[in-house]
Formats: sequence, structure tokens, C-alpha cells
Amino acid sequence: MSISRATPVLALVATCCIAAPAAAYELPSVNLGLTTFIDGAPPAGAGWYVSEFLQYYTADKLRDSKGERVALPKQDIEVTSLVSQAIWMSSDKLLGANYGVTVLLPAVLEAKTNDGLNNAALGEGQSGIGDLIVGPFLQWGPYMGANGPTYAHRFEFDVSLPTGEYDNRNGINPGSNHWTINPYWSGTYWLTPKWTVSTRLWYLWSGTNTDPNPGAFAAQGIATANDMRPGQAFHMNFATEYAVTPQLRLGINGYWLKQTTESEVNGHSLSGSKEQVFGIGPGVLYSFSQQDHVFFNAYTESHVRNRPEGERYVIRYVHNFK
Repeated sequence: MSISRATPVLALVATCCIAAPAAAYELPSVNLGLTTFIDGAPPAGAGWYVSEFLQYYTADKLRDSKGERVALPKQDIEVTSLVSQAIWMSSDKLLGANYGVTVLLPAVLEAKTNDGLNNAALGEGQSGIGDLIVGPFLQWGPYMGANGPTYAHRFEFDVSLPTGEYDNRNGINPGSNHWTINPYWSGTYWLTPKWTVSTRLWYLWSGTNTDPNPGAFAAQGIATANDMRPGQAFHMNFATEYAVTPQLRLGINGYWLKQTTESEVNGHSLSGSKEQVFGIGPGVLYSFSQQDHVFFNAYTESHVRNRPEGERYVIRYVHNFK
């Protein structure tokens, strides 16, 4: 989702961004901390999976390009979102890997903003359906050792289609109004049969939004914005966990995002628009069976540039149809 005023904020996976009085906040929503423990391996092999992500994000600070707090009377943001995912993985092989495809559909259930100025700067939030994401993938492993699995990894090529609800007058939109390409590699390594480390690495490329808020960049000397293209970015999730019991795993999870190129408005670079954020916190995984799993992950953000700084909470349920 994106925000279409002075700056948009990324609050959740494929669900929403926010605008604020700075020269950035233009990146679309991406996966920040939604996927964590044992991420490089499917829990139950080939077949069909469904996964539901319920996420709550809250922030009371908006940071500029130097990490300073933006000058607004209030800087309150609350977004609740739901992401529904369907996954199919074949038992057949391609390049030594199981192949498959995933489809995700996000939705903003509730979005609130309060800038202390009747939302003249942040704009209003909008609920609704977000942009559809489709990703073919190749899954390798898990490779087995003497004491169980040792390593598994996956490559996926995600494409986000501009199908979500969007209105350039809103501060928070379910849709971003542009295409994104966001491929990733994910891997899990078993340090011991009970202890794993996982990571997922993406590179984000965004298309052009041809309908931004025309006055969104007036503070940067751009009288009329005819188009806007977010910059490219690298982001990652990382996690480690330990099996306290066969059903219960406890650990630490985090994410990191770093924008690598400036955003563009009317075909020209927008100086000082690069975003970054780091989040870290505890996580829990409980497995009812090999087919049913529940994750809970919490994050506190820091090292923020051109974004909101807040807290994120995610509950994820995964089911495999056997």
C-alpha cells in the first residue's frame, strides 16, 4: 500500500504505506517480519498449504532522512491488516528442486492516522483489498544428515500487480498503484536437531505510479507531481529458534530494509528519499501437528530513516492439506 501525500509509510506486507511531510516514505509495502522460523523449508513436503497473517502495526514517531523526528503536533499511526496466502508445491522435480507457486492477497482491516492537524499532513487511512502477489518458486531440500535435516533453501520470483484499492487523496491506501518485482532467496540451516537459523533476502524493484497526489511534493519544490517511482531496496528477515519441546519453539526474529536508490518524481531523482529500518524481537512457534502451526512474532523498530518508527505484532497460522 502506499501513501500519496508528502510521503508514504510502509506499515505491512503488501498492505499499506503512509504519507508524511518529508521527502520520502514512497516505498510500497513488503514482507517485514511476516516470515521467520524454519523459513527455508516447507513443514510437510509437497501439496497444498494455506497461511493467514494477522498483523498490527503502531507508530508514534515519523523520522526524516537524518533520523530526526518530523515536526508535527502528533505522529500516530495504527494499521491492522490480514494477508491470505495459498501455496502449491509439486512432488515432481525441476533443476533438482520441487517447483510450485504462491498467491497472496492482502487487506487493510483498519487504518488510523492522527497528525494533530486534522490529518492535513498525513491524510486519512483507507481500508480495503490490497495488491495481488503471485510468485513461482523452486524448493530444494531439506537435505538429510545422520541426525536429521541439515539444510533447505528456496528461490521465489514475486510480482505484485496493481489491483488494490487506491485513491491519491488518501494518506493510507490498500493498493500502491504500480507494479513491483520482489524476488527472494530463503534458507534454513540446522545447527543441531533442535536449533536452526533462517534468513530470507529480497531485492525490490518498483514501477511508476502515474496518479500520485499532485501536491505531495510541494515542500520539495515540485509544484505538480505527474508520476512517482519508488527507489530500489534490499530487505531481509532473519530468525533463530530452539525446540524447547517437540511442539514448542522459542527464539528471536528480526528484519532490515535499506533503500539503495533515490525515488523519482516526474522522472527526476528526489534527493534525500532513501528509507531504512531495523526491527527485532521475540518469537514463538507452536506445532499442533505436522500439518498445523501457529507463529507469534513481535518487533521493536530502530535505526529508522524516512519512515515511521514503531512496533509490529504478527500472528500467522499455516495449514497443510494432507
